[in-house]
Amino acid sequence: MKKIMLLGSGELGKELVIALKRIGQHVIAVDSYNDAPAQQVADEREVINMLDGTELDRIVAKHKPDLIVPEIEAIRTERFYDYEKQGITVVPSAKAANFTMNRKAIRDLASKELKLKTAKYEYANSFEELEAAVKTVGIPCVVKPLMSSSGKGQSVIKTESDIQKAWDYAQAGKRGDYSEVIAEAFVKFNSEITLLTVTQKNGKTLFCPPIGHRQERGDYQESWQPAEISAAHLKEAQHMAEQVTKALTGSGLWGVEFFLADDGVYFSELSPRPHDTGMVTLAGTQNFSEFELHARAILGLPISEITLERVGASAVILADKEGKNATYTGLDKAMNHSQSDIRIFGKPVTRPYRRMAVALTYDKVGSDVNKVKERAIGIAKEVKVESK
Repeated sequence: MKKIMLLGSGELGKELVIALKRIGQHVIAVDSYNDAPAQQVADEREVINMLDGTELDRIVAKHKPDLIVPEIEAIRTERFYDYEKQGITVVPSAKAANFTMNRKAIRDLASKELKLKTAKYEYANSFEELEAAVKTVGIPCVVKPLMSSSGKGQSVIKTESDIQKAWDYAQAGKRGDYSEVIAEAFVKFNSEITLLTVTQKNGKTLFCPPIGHRQERGDYQESWQPAEISAAHLKEAQHMAEQVTKALTGSGLWGVEFFLADDGVYFSELSPRPHDTGMVTLAGTQNFSEFELHARAILGLPISEITLERVGASAVILADKEGKNATYTGLDKAMNHSQSDIRIFGKPVTRPYRRMAVALTYDKVGSDVNKVKERAIGIAKEVKVESK
């Protein structure tokens, strides 16, 4: 049995804890507030500000974990290098965690070092520099803080009058005091996919069937598996994913995002952990869910293959106001559908657009994935989040 410290205890962490407990592991779930979803199913919990390096050091020294598993971005990740020197395994590695928490590091690695195809981009440390960056990359373009999470601070510039708003919005959504932003040329893509990629300690790199998704406000709204993609584009995406995960080092499941355009595949972003769009795998679309794959990979347990077992889709269920003690209406109607399920995350606080639950649907391999997706959307609409 390993002692595993999970840094961040949201809904993705909750499913990971369940997967780890099923193979006999001991988990300490850490978050900035008490009774976060993963804490509800873990062996122990800690409530700290994970951007406070001293507090991080304190709980690591207290629990002496075998593995540290980051689940969110808002962590003092530079401390991870020291933890590795202490003999603690950081998942997938201290390098991966630090590079992927900073869009500048991961984009430069992908574009400049590995020569992967990406959108044209420039960095800016001030409003004036952003004006210059926008002139270079062109309008329309996307502006993002270099360090943020869940789409916070991201916006699209459609006219010059949007530049000031984009700068202000990025500063409001940034992590800590890191003010630099990235301006990316708008890629005219036909669709976007997540390619869940598994790197193994003693095995070959494996790929899940591609997942399609739709986003709003920087957050996914629906995902479906498998996504439509040509064999040539899939091979190109898999090659890119293998290159970047190999460069970042370590074992685990990665969510690698790509744009599919007429002129090929563009690398977009990467998360070194289970991906929100991968919640569709909870519908039994694969022989192992993304959480089971991550659990096995980080423990060095073998994964011989990943197979598509069903066509599936997920659709998020959102809160629409601030409140506490959430209750859910419409469950009786939503759960009356065949080949479907609802997963409630157990978040103690609601706020507008906060993801509180997910609807899951599936059908046999070869079924029309668009019909499955529409069914998931319809089921999600039947559930309403109420709070006081």
